[in-house]
Amino acid sequence: MEKKFGLIGATVSHSFSKSYFDEKFFRDGLRDYHYDLYSLPTIEDLKKLLTDNPELVGLNVTIPYKEVVLKFLSEIDTDAKKIGAVNVIKIQDGKLKGYNTDADAFYESLEKWYPRTENSKALILGTGGSSKAVQQALSKLKIPFELVSREAKRGQHTYESLQKDGSPISQSNLVINTSPLGMSPNTNTFPPVNYDLLTANHYVYDLIYNPARTVFLQKSEMRNAHIKNGLEMLHIQAEKSWAIWNN
Repeated sequence: MEKKFGLIGATVSHSFSKSYFDEKFFRDGLRDYHYDLYSLPTIEDLKKLLTDNPELVGLNVTIPYKEVVLKFLSEIDTDAKKIGAVNVIKIQDGKLKGYNTDADAFYESLEKWYPRTENSKALILGTGGSSKAVQQALSKLKIPFELVSREAKRGQHTYESLQKDGSPISQSNLVINTSPLGMSPNTNTFPPVNYDLLTANHYVYDLIYNPARTVFLQKSEMRNAHIKNGLEMLHIQAEKSWAIWNN
């Protein structure tokens, strides 16, 4: 019996998820399993997608729908509810249950790469669904963090304020981009921070994996910072998605 899986988001053509799962299904001999990319102009288009594709049993969710998709779910996993964002949906008996594997995937990826110390401090660029998952992981790792948003909000920095006072960058040895700035196809964009403040003591993580080296990572590497993209996190997240769909 055919089973369909897929990725929903505003722009999904950049995603490696389809090739990842296509290879997995071929390798495992799952000939009736298919993974597709579904670009939705608005989250409301999810209803039509589900109606037109009754074979769908699992979805991944990407920017900018990780938070707004919650209203369509019949049930939300405890961790996802705590984070306030969903990146995996299991469809069973016409009901949608949401999960968040981003937090655990980021946790595993970061723990292997970043040499955590008592003085560790992170600066998170972005405040959306991906940022919330990163915040959850950092809290679990007991790494204090501050947030940077486009708009001024209480307790948060803005890109504009960082231009005037770059101390949050200097005082954080871990800088994480959770925004879509630099993601394919808009590869020339990048977070507007003062890259001259980065040093060889900084660890710079970009959740984006396509392109592999965003302008954000290139600029950071030019300042001798340690850099990492989100490809490993994607692989971990994909395996966790598969485990949920098959549970």
